[in-house]
Amino acid sequence: MFPDKPRSHRLNEEEWRIQMLPINFLFLTVWPVVDMRLRCKSNGQDYPPDVPLDITKVLELNMMRWKLQGLDRVMEPADFSLEVKGALYPDRRGKHTRLRGQLEMNISFVLPPVLELVPEDVRRNLANAVLTGLVENMKHKVNGSLLSDYSRFKNERKLQR
Repeated sequence: MFPDKPRSHRLNEEEWRIQMLPINFLFLTVWPVVDMRLRCKSNGQDYPPDVPLDITKVLELNMMRWKLQGLDRVMEPADFSLEVKGALYPDRRGKHTRLRGQLEMNISFVLPPVLELVPEDVRRNLANAVLTGLVENMKHKVNGSLLSDYSRFKNERKLQR
């Protein structure tokens, strides 16, 4: 699920620190670092919304902390807010088992003064293009390694019991 193994390390039983791949935006390069909490939930207890209660197990994802390295001179941390949470679960209804998931990302920020000179419609279109590209990039990378990471996580949980 994470970009590559050298960029992530386990902080404790539930949390991982991930150094994401750099993001280029206009004249800036940003290196996101996030701490994600992964929790396995079962038997319908405390499932995230929209996860059917008859699903046996859910892997819940929740970003606990984050840092955007490279924005120090452009944006103060208080000018930017990011929240990410989601869930993955096996859907065994029907003939096939499918891995389903949901991810919710909320981003808000205060524009640096230099970007206020750019017309609003141009900023909006640019922001939409960057965010769409970012989400598609994340989706592609996550889909590429998701099944193997989920299987590994499931096996690790079995060994811990």
